[in-house]
Amino acid sequence: MTDDAVQLRSVTRRYGTGDMSVTALDQVSLAFPKGTFTAVMGPSGSGKSTLLQCAAGLDRPTSGLVTIGGTELTELTETELTLLRRERIGFVFQAFNLLPSLTAEQNVALPLRLAGRRPPKARVREVLEQVGLGGRARHRPAEMSGGQQQRVALARALITRPEVLFGDEPTGALDSRTSRDVLTLLRDMVDSDGRTIIMVTHDPVAASYADRVVLLVDGGVNGELTGAGAEYIAARLTTLEALPC
Repeated sequence: MTDDAVQLRSVTRRYGTGDMSVTALDQVSLAFPKGTFTAVMGPSGSGKSTLLQCAAGLDRPTSGLVTIGGTELTELTETELTLLRRERIGFVFQAFNLLPSLTAEQNVALPLRLAGRRPPKARVREVLEQVGLGGRARHRPAEMSGGQQQRVALARALITRPEVLFGDEPTGALDSRTSRDVLTLLRDMVDSDGRTIIMVTHDPVAASYADRVVLLVDGGVNGELTGAGAEYIAARLTTLEALPC
């Protein structure tokens, strides 16, 4: 058994062919240990979102290996990959992607219904309580604040008890106070539940909640920070932005 929730080994992702090809990731090797919170940062176009998509099985690398909990993703068929994402991975994005006609509890239960499973009411209420929305189960998205909607999206991601939770700018659409509340919740999921979280963000304050920060430049890893505060992370990002193209 591996102690890593996710591993990338020499992962390269190219888009296009010939002279028009673009290398979004270039021989990236990274390990994300179980029960840790990692933030991925870098300038625009550095490969952050591509790394997240390859690590989560949303995109296939051009070359290299990706494993989740010991399962090699590049060997799976599309059907097997869909099942793995549905059962073992959770996603939280900047856009909440809630269905406006459904209540909070119905939105949370949706992944199980799409999988042909009957969602236990107790489990739905459990995850809503976990994100502090036990009293809003019957409310629709329009009746909730942005922060509450993001908490519903987080509960929806947790309903299947995923091994890894991936976030793509999960607090990008929130004000600073609400963002802090959601990040505190994510941090607690790591510390109290042993959850593994991998989050792409441009915000040094958000990144400061993570155990480590992986820095990308031009599709490659340019270093890591451990236990760094927001000011230090911001200063380090400035040096990345100043690097020649």
